[in-house]
This record gives sequence, structure tokens and C-alpha cells, in this order.
Amino acid sequence: MTRPSRIRHEPSGREEPGRRTVPPQHTHLIKRTPPVEGGTVSVEDVNTRAWTVYGRRQLARSCMPPVPDRLTWTPWEAVGPGAEVLGDIAGRRLLDIGSGAGHHAVHLARTYGAHVTGVELSPTQHGRAVSVHAGVPDVEYVQGDVVGYLAGAEPFDAAYAIGTLAFIDPHRALPALRDGLCAGAPLILSLLHTDLHGRGPSAEVAPREQMILLRDDPPLPTRMWVLAPQLWEDLLTEYGFRVETIDLLRHPEGSSPVVQQLVRARRLPGRPARISSRPRTTRPPVPHAAVGVGAIVLGEQGLLLGRHRRGTLELPGGTVEAGESFEAAVVRELFEETGLTARPADVSPLGTLVDHVGGVLRVTVGALVRSWRGQPSTRPDESVGDWAWHHLDDLPDGLFVCSAQILTAWRPDLPIEHTPAHFTPFAQGTPPRTGPDGTL
Repeated sequence: MTRPSRIRHEPSGREEPGRRTVPPQHTHLIKRTPPVEGGTVSVEDVNTRAWTVYGRRQLARSCMPPVPDRLTWTPWEAVGPGAEVLGDIAGRRLLDIGSGAGHHAVHLARTYGAHVTGVELSPTQHGRAVSVHAGVPDVEYVQGDVVGYLAGAEPFDAAYAIGTLAFIDPHRALPALRDGLCAGAPLILSLLHTDLHGRGPSAEVAPREQMILLRDDPPLPTRMWVLAPQLWEDLLTEYGFRVETIDLLRHPEGSSPVVQQLVRARRLPGRPARISSRPRTTRPPVPHAAVGVGAIVLGEQGLLLGRHRRGTLELPGGTVEAGESFEAAVVRELFEETGLTARPADVSPLGTLVDHVGGVLRVTVGALVRSWRGQPSTRPDESVGDWAWHHLDDLPDGLFVCSAQILTAWRPDLPIEHTPAHFTPFAQGTPPRTGPDGTL
């Protein structure tokens, strides 16, 4: 991976002439990355493949950018600051994230006396760097994932990425950089803000498709996190950095719609005050489990059971809805199915029962309802009705299996047959038992 200039058309004479991105409406012309068995190729696999193909192409053409006289953070010369934003780097250890052809690292080592380690995921891009710059004093090139590399490296005094951090999930990269930098170390990021087609940054932390067009070669699809400045600031703050400035850098003559962000941040001395959490991906999980509740309502007349329209007899209960506690789900289902009202404080969950039905993991939580109001009645549009009371010593045949599992978890002495389920009580110790009067 290298700088964002790789997704723009560059004037003749630059490293990669003829390159530009393809807008989404033209992507039907591009062969899609094939799915792997069991799912699609990951974002980082797509990017690695693209930069590997790109590096192979440049190696075949012996195309190498010259070592610059000045560090630039944009595709345009003399736009924005130079290496001074890194601070005093003489004798300091610098991390070049996605070092590509390696020319920036050589410039910083030769001009400023820094010790630079360039980490590049693409093996062919790494090959470009070592084919020309191997043996340059104070420069080291590493081929591999920067997150994995930082896990075993000594902390660096500064780090920079010229366009490359946008190809890595920030929720993966930023925690690794926090742990891989010394306290107070600067982190300088050049990031795409608006692309060649005028598309501005995203307002959500999600990658989007950018296409690299190569002259005389098929285009290469990549996925980039092109995020609004406030999102980058929020992410950096979340992961233990202080953002000092975010500058938007434009073409000096206004002849290009491309806008770059230059983010200057600094690693804070300690960890964030709060530990963050996040989903693994923006896609929802594959459905593979069903979670439900069943209510044991035991009164002087016996145990409350209803008849399902398919013929089974069962406890009041149903599916737990998003955001509900087990107690709240019991209260809701009890009222919806029977008309009885209870409070969450009246409900005592007993534990979880886990079994499998047709390849689906079924989790059932049984609960004892200690107090309620009203009389049970058949409710319109419910699948269970004809509610009746049954003595525990004279329970009917044909119980729904989940209701049977709940009852034997509550009272193992009840002579009920059912398919096995693993029961884990919520309280420590043995499963709850009842006394002679049927109370816990």
C-alpha cells in the first residue's frame, strides 16, 4: 500500500501515469473479486490483492519513484507542510505505515538522520523497496501486517502514513498504533477526503469501493475508509490520541476535485478513560439461534397451561425481543397470551436451557412468576389459548418440549419425558427446588 495518489490521475512523468478511480456507476465494467468458500473476500484481502497486482506491474516495468527532496503529504508539490510536522526526528525511530516503494523512508533517514522502519503488507510493493533501497543506512523494510508487526515491536517515537491508513480498518489499526507508539509520540496521517469524482467523505465508519485504473491494464478494485474529519477525530480520541489539527489540502490551482486531509495527532500518556467496544463488521451476524422465555405460573388451582393451535400444551412464553431483559419478556408474553399482568420484580428467572432443533441453537429461559393480577383468557390473534390450571401431580400428556424442559429444570422430580437440554442455573449451586406448597 502506498499514498492516495495511487487513486488519482497523475501528470506525465510521475511514478504511475494514467491512474484514476472509477465512479460507482461504472463498476459494472469491472470483474468482481470472487467469493471464497463460505463467504466473501474480506476488505483487507481485496486491498492486499490489488496492491500485490499493482506492485507486480510496477516491478515488471521497473517503475520506481525517485527519493524526494521534500516530504509531501499530497500528490502536489509544495502543498502543505513537510517533514517538520513530525517534530525533531534526528536519531528517533519512525514507523512508515504502508511504505510502498520505500522512497519516503530513505528521504527521512538521509535528510533528518531518523531510523525508519517501513512496514508493507503487499509482497510485491515490499519487493520494489528492497530491490532499490536495500542496505540504505538506518532504513529497514518489513513485509507484513502492521497490526501484527506492532504487537511484537518496541514502541516507536513517531509514525506516519501517506494515504495508507485508509486501507485498514481503523478499529484494528488505531489500537495497535496506540500500543505501538511511545507516550507523546506524533501520528501524522494523510487521508483522502474528496476523490477524483467529487465524492466527499462518509459519515459512517465503513469502507467504500474505489477503483484504480491503470493504463493498458484492467482496473483494480480496492476498499477504503474515506471518513469525515470529525469521524477520524472521534476514532483517534476513542483509541488514546489527542488530535491537534486536521487540515484540508487542495490543488494549488483548483484544477482537481481531489481534497486531502492532513491529520496531526499525538499519543496520550495513558489508555483511554473508557474501554471501547465495537462490532466485528458492519454486516449483521448470520442467524443461528433462537432465544425464548417460558413462565411458570403456579397458583392454588395448579399450573397454568394453554393449548397451541398445533395441539401442544405449554407454558405462557415466547421470543425475547431486542433490548428486553428476560424478566420484561416474561411480563410482556404473559400479558399478550393470557391477559395476566405482572411486574418484572415478580419474575425470578431460573436459568438457561440449551438444545438444538434443525441445526438452530435454541436457548430457553425458564422463570417463576411469584405474583400476578387478573384471570387468564384466550387472547385474539395469539397462537396459544384455552388456558387452564393443572395440578402438578396430574399433568397432561403432549407438553411442548421447551415447557417440559423448563418444568423439569425447576422440579427434577416431575415425571416428564423430553429431549435433553443443557441447563445452567442463574444462581450458584444446584437448580432451584420447591417446597410442598409449590413455592420456591
